[in-house]
Amino acid sequence: MHILVLNGPNLNLLGLREPEHYGTQTYADLVNLLEAEAEKCGITIECKQSNHEGTLVDLIQEAYGKADGIIINPAAYTHTSVALLDAVKAVQIPTIEVHLTDPDTREDFRHVSYIRKGCIQTICGKGFQGYIEAMHAMIAYINNR
Repeated sequence: MHILVLNGPNLNLLGLREPEHYGTQTYADLVNLLEAEAEKCGITIECKQSNHEGTLVDLIQEAYGKADGIIINPAAYTHTSVALLDAVKAVQIPTIEVHLTDPDTREDFRHVSYIRKGCIQTICGKGFQGYIEAMHAMIAYINNR
């Protein structure tokens, strides 16, 4: 089983960016955590991050026929990108939306998620642990199909 983990804009700045919201762990810490958990679960993962919407769309499209599932934190593109939603719907790869914080408890403009309509589940507000939860949920979903 192979899962693609995508992270959107500014997540490369974890540890620096608004530590009161995102904590002090880095993006490298997140990738290391996910790779270790994937190894324990006997699956492979590929972690990618981009600050560019089109690159994220390309990565979703390139996952067709390669990835069994996608875990995505679209970050700011959650609230603006119909293109990401369309890409997820086009490739029909099961996708889980994840957010480090809970957007519903933040500014009003963060309450809208375009990509959610193309996802099988959304996990919010659990920090790095939300990614681990998403990985286990994806494994269960794929195994039960």
